[in-house]
Amino acid sequence: MPTIAAVRTAVPPHVVTSEEARDFALHLFGDAFRDIERLLLLFDHTQIQSRHFCKPLPWFRESHSFAEKNEAYVQAALALSADCARRALAAANVAPDSVDAILFVSSTGISTPSLDAAIAQTLGLRQDVRRLPIWGLGCAGGASGLARASDYALAHPAATVLLIAAELCGLTFIPSDRSKSNLVGSALFADGAAAVVIRGDLVTDLANGAMEGRDAVQIVGSRSHLWPDSEDVMGWEVCDAGLSVIFSRDIPSLVRREMAGQVDQLLSSHHLDRSDLSHFIAHPGGAKVLDAYQESLDLPKTYLDDARAVLQDFGNMSSPTVLFVLERFLERRRRNEIEGGYGVLAALGPGFSCEQVLLQVD
Repeated sequence: MPTIAAVRTAVPPHVVTSEEARDFALHLFGDAFRDIERLLLLFDHTQIQSRHFCKPLPWFRESHSFAEKNEAYVQAALALSADCARRALAAANVAPDSVDAILFVSSTGISTPSLDAAIAQTLGLRQDVRRLPIWGLGCAGGASGLARASDYALAHPAATVLLIAAELCGLTFIPSDRSKSNLVGSALFADGAAAVVIRGDLVTDLANGAMEGRDAVQIVGSRSHLWPDSEDVMGWEVCDAGLSVIFSRDIPSLVRREMAGQVDQLLSSHHLDRSDLSHFIAHPGGAKVLDAYQESLDLPKTYLDDARAVLQDFGNMSSPTVLFVLERFLERRRRNEIEGGYGVLAALGPGFSCEQVLLQVD
């Protein structure tokens, strides 16, 4: 089975506290809703204390063209991606020219050539590196990217795969959009990037000929699910000002209704059931979504501690967020705070879709 050798994350320098974000929203949305004080309670209910952005808060009060925002996306996504990728490769003891494939996941900006080309050259990857850019998966992108990287490593067991997920969600904010969806987005979204090194089964340590990654988390399998006629649950509406967020209030209800069955199907395909599950690594789309996961799957509260901590410290960064949770999980494992067993990494995203990865901790 492929193994996760290292995970590293990166965030931009501008920090916005929950109080600062609330004051910002009051200033911008105050004349748009008669019940603005009630709506602003959302900033308390999110349980987010701080978030990071590539631009300072005053920048978001002004209108910017799609082209200007996209140029900021390209610059910031490249810098964050290179930063976390270098540290992930170093943590896995992998030289850049040993990377056989690079997968780049994002949904908050566009670039042709895709940004993995610039990242590969910045990192010094080989000229024959296989490239797979993935766009449009939103919050599900981190889990889906991990699954597709595992698929590549299964097909090429001697390969080392570099997965990068980078999102600049803050740049999608449109100050002239006074919708409730935009208000919710201003309370949740943030910027960040994550890099994961995945090794195929046959990757060896050239220094001593021993198999690498025996103590790494193994990727057992994955499952994707796409609900029909659900495209309006989550996504972007492309407009002249950029990418306008689409949110449905029904996402926690959908989690309560559907996730137990989704997890059961993943586990049963590997002759397991929920009694075999020791860990759950969830994308923290919001506090209500995490509560819905816990209720639907009847999880011990501690199973979502890492997800709640990431939500508190970083907010919802879309695709890389679940990889931030995975990084914390692996850090606690290195400190021997986590027992072995099976775990599920899960995220929901546009489509409307569910992506799951089954992990095994020795």
